[in-house]
Amino acid sequence: MAIDKVVSASITDSSVTSAKVASGVLQPNFRNIIINGDMNIAQRATSSSGITSDGYYTVDRFLVENGSFGTWTQTQEADAPTGQGYYNSLKMDCTTAQGSPSSNSILLVGQSIEGFMLQPIKQGTANAESTTLSFWHKHTKTGTNIVELLDADNSNAVSGSYTQSSSDTWEKATITFPANTSGAYGNDNARSLRIRFIMGAGTDYTSGTLATTWQTSVTNANRYAGQVNNADSTSNNFIITGVQYEVGTAASDFEFLPIDVNLKRCQRYYFQHTSGSGKTVGLGAFYTTTSVDSVIYFPVEMRSTPSIVATSGSGYYTVYVAGAGRTIDAGVSVNRANKQSTQFYAEAASDTAGRAGLWTTTNSSASIAFSSEL
Repeated sequence: MAIDKVVSASITDSSVTSAKVASGVLQPNFRNIIINGDMNIAQRATSSSGITSDGYYTVDRFLVENGSFGTWTQTQEADAPTGQGYYNSLKMDCTTAQGSPSSNSILLVGQSIEGFMLQPIKQGTANAESTTLSFWHKHTKTGTNIVELLDADNSNAVSGSYTQSSSDTWEKATITFPANTSGAYGNDNARSLRIRFIMGAGTDYTSGTLATTWQTSVTNANRYAGQVNNADSTSNNFIITGVQYEVGTAASDFEFLPIDVNLKRCQRYYFQHTSGSGKTVGLGAFYTTTSVDSVIYFPVEMRSTPSIVATSGSGYYTVYVAGAGRTIDAGVSVNRANKQSTQFYAEAASDTAGRAGLWTTTNSSASIAFSSEL
């Protein structure tokens, strides 16, 4: 059998340059530290309105932090820059304006990253790497916006700025952050870095000079200097997609992953087991005459032992035993959970201990999910 041979000259260290990486040559797999940067996975919902507080609402892995900074609707939007390979974006639509925020208020969308994912940056060593964030943005409000890297392990921070030049127009931003030789990221599953897209900030955070080098003693006034208020009108939208954070001083082409790979990466942090009416939850067995147990095996190992996020009360679930329905009439609770699986249970209408049946949803609002978000 003939064996193909490599006849070209071998690649030496000096042949590998940032320019080649940026142009599409020698790009490593999984170079994007951000998960779901193309906004294609939205396990919880595709739209959520009335947002006035912190939380995960639609697009996976992106957290809203809202400190009395208006009311918003978030959607996974079928809107993206033409010809770039994207289909979806994350849209924040202002529905109640806040033109005069308090001095200590902040409004942002961001992603938290665990230490395991950050080791290639080599932070805290003499070989620490610069990093580059690139993304597409389409905001109604023109002007300067800030992105912050907040080091949760060492209480360090650095900021960069970008400009929305034309209202409601897709534009691309690239921000390179300097290397940080002070304070290593923990090599663990805890939150080590927060990447924060600032939408608005009070004067406590904007009255200084923007800190474009790492602050080892963070001065709040320098964190978001120059930030416009994207919450000052109900006409305002704040939209992003194609978010990529990588090692190096140049932005490479966005790393598109197959949707199954992207979904599994998201399920490490949040797993939507079932949602809606007429869906199978699993096999259930009466542990006592009024308590039904079930077991779920997660599709991937979760970041940490998860908590359950489930609708509770009467009318959401039924266990069918020998053809007869037994209504589950109390909240769903977790027992003996770990990162691979969990046993959970709920109170139900009486039956014989030891009998098993099919646990199903019986309400369109029924939902069972598991969360180990950072």
